[in-house]
Amino acid sequence: MSMSRTSRSRERLVVIGGDAAGMSAASQARRLKGPDELEVVAFERGHFSSYSACGIPYWVGGDVATRDELIARTPQEHRARDIDLRMRTEVTEIDVEGGRVRTRDVDTGAEGWTSYDRLVIATGARPIRPDLPGADGPGVHGVQTLDDGQALLDSLAATRGRRAVVVGAGYIGVEMAEAMINRGYEVTVVNRGSEPMATLDPDMGRLVHRAMEGLGITMVNDAGVTKILTSEDGQVRAVGTEAAEYPADVVVLGIGVRPETALAKAAGLPLGDHGGLLTDLAMRVRGQENIWAGGDCVEVLDLVSGRERHIALGTHANKHGQVIGTNVGGGYATFPGVVGTAVSKVCDLEIARTGLREKDARRAGLQYETVTIESTSRAGYYPNAAPMTVKMLAERRTGRLLGVQIVGREGAAKRVDIAAVALTARMTVEEMTALDLGYAPPFSPVWDPILVAARKATAAVRRNAG
Repeated sequence: MSMSRTSRSRERLVVIGGDAAGMSAASQARRLKGPDELEVVAFERGHFSSYSACGIPYWVGGDVATRDELIARTPQEHRARDIDLRMRTEVTEIDVEGGRVRTRDVDTGAEGWTSYDRLVIATGARPIRPDLPGADGPGVHGVQTLDDGQALLDSLAATRGRRAVVVGAGYIGVEMAEAMINRGYEVTVVNRGSEPMATLDPDMGRLVHRAMEGLGITMVNDAGVTKILTSEDGQVRAVGTEAAEYPADVVVLGIGVRPETALAKAAGLPLGDHGGLLTDLAMRVRGQENIWAGGDCVEVLDLVSGRERHIALGTHANKHGQVIGTNVGGGYATFPGVVGTAVSKVCDLEIARTGLREKDARRAGLQYETVTIESTSRAGYYPNAAPMTVKMLAERRTGRLLGVQIVGREGAAKRVDIAAVALTARMTVEEMTALDLGYAPPFSPVWDPILVAARKATAAVRRNAG
């Protein structure tokens, strides 16, 4: 049993989760308060701390040579900064009334309680697994943690066959399809949606579909997985839908993730419609004075729609951790929300989005105009100018920018950052047309593709203003 809170001379911060949000919070709190004022104890059930989960597909695909390149700070480095990071230790219960957490050593099974004055919940998200026989069997892999990535690589090394089926065609599914292509596998992607990348509108997803097929990936859309077939030894051998079976030596799940909030739910903490913890602007769990939460286990405010949403991204997690650590350490910081910016790629095809899709705008009760333009990444006469498609949504009558989607080649994706800033500033598309963006033929046409789309959207808003 740990020492009671009243008998300790210094406060204790307990952090559940040793990755981006949790360790950013621990590190920032430690910067602001020394060991004589604040004891910091962190629990991580896996083998690794402070790593880039977003980099796992590139490690699996061979673009990143070693696992260690994805680790920003090791447990030893955290401990050298007076953070008591306990690896392979799972938190199994939060006692809110008693101000303590129950822990279990993953390797030995030993259990105990640790009291806290302040608690940070950074339990992340878990891959969605279809509730089907065989979904938890050998050869079926999620890719949420470094442990998951290592298990997949171990499976690939032990498997002689070269057929991979990726279930789901969101960011992880598309990135893992590329990783498996890079490894020389024959890849089939089974996707429940009408087009890959459901974070895009279907007309933009269709561009991704064509590009994936051009890489030799077999795309199967409008197909839900109904079974995962295994051989006598339990190893996966095929993925089945209602219409067909697709042979597989390895299956990668790219269906998406859900907030890992079972602990929080059991403790009676407030969850939102998407299953994530609800916090205030300071990332403090609503209704709690001494409990904070951040990273993939929380819901955040969408600044465009005004609604809560769940977005699992390392950028947000690190910002949440900085905000939490500042507040725990005696300072003041807030996380105002997001506009929903994300980028990805399939080989040399770049994919980007920010703000609302058409169905998001409809769900929020917004009326909108939409325009799509074709342009190039550089001046048309400059060598290697690559095609780019930009779709833009603007609110009807007001002209406020609502969202942008971009699919193109080199130089396409990061242009979405212009739109992300415009969304945050609540600019209209007409105001965007006057933006003073950088221009030289190697970088952009005279009219940047974002400005071309803004001009066309402005015309559409004016035309339908009545």
